[in-house]
Amino acid sequence: MFFKVATLAQLGEFDEIIDVRSPSEFAEDHIPGASSCPVLDDDERARVGTLYCQQSPFAARRVGAALVARNIAHHIESRFHDRPKSWRPLIYCWRGGQRSAAMALVLGQVGWAAHQLEKGYKGYRQQVLADLDRLPADIDFRVLTGPTGSGKSRLLDALAYQGRQVLDLERLACHRGSVLGQVPGQTQPSQKAFETGLCQALAAFDPAQPVYVEAESRHIGRLTLPNALLAAMHCAPSIRLVVPLPERVRFLLQDYAFLTENPALLQQQLDRLKTLYPREQWETWHALIQAGRYAELVQVLLERHYDPLYLRATGKHFTVETRTLSLADIGESALGHAASML
Repeated sequence: MFFKVATLAQLGEFDEIIDVRSPSEFAEDHIPGASSCPVLDDDERARVGTLYCQQSPFAARRVGAALVARNIAHHIESRFHDRPKSWRPLIYCWRGGQRSAAMALVLGQVGWAAHQLEKGYKGYRQQVLADLDRLPADIDFRVLTGPTGSGKSRLLDALAYQGRQVLDLERLACHRGSVLGQVPGQTQPSQKAFETGLCQALAAFDPAQPVYVEAESRHIGRLTLPNALLAAMHCAPSIRLVVPLPERVRFLLQDYAFLTENPALLQQQLDRLKTLYPREQWETWHALIQAGRYAELVQVLLERHYDPLYLRATGKHFTVETRTLSLADIGESALGHAASML
């Protein structure tokens, strides 16, 4: 054999990690730092799979071998031609099968110390899930609570700036966590990619130091938080932010300016609440948008939708409160001072 097999524990021993799965598989999730060098693209993979099901495994392998050989040759000529003889690549596919074996075999025959990852991405994914089930219990969380517009995310930024350990779930999820939380032009990662990023973040924390995190529901946009993380957050001490309603309205108008600058988008986002409120309420919100009375709209939404919803959720799940942090304003200076107090 011209290549060896490596385990997940050896990931750090290689010069490059190469993912030979199709582009769509790579886009859904991949080992952090891996390069995408597919031996079959999405169309080719579908073609080979169809042959396997409709004709025979032999017919699929015959066509697949030619495609794989051409793609490996292309990668060597275009991507790997300048790698030194001492180069140590680690190659993986879905489960450590024929796709990664083909690439590892050819690279090994060239003379590079090529290794195939045991169990492939499937083994890595199983490890991520196991770590997400294990790691949260070892972390000393401090949960920031407070109604929408209290500046919790901005306080996390201030804490991170001062060198504290911070888990910013909304940043990892690319979503602000509410019905209006989808930012235009910003796509949420897949559930698998979100969990990979979350696992990386959790593994990097020093368990001897606290980790600050914002209180979240089970879902951030279309993504779901792991059960073990939610359980650890629910049991953690909380810090409740108390901010005057006018300041929260001012802050939200500033933070969600992309919506007030696009009334049609704001109206579309609010339509998601249609089934929760009487038609009269929904029509009132639309009238406020059309009149450009955004401060009034924000205050009404806070009082009638967000605050009752948030109070029910935090009252049920985040009950271990250690302190209250009252802020007259949530500007950068005030939040920096609050972070130093914590």
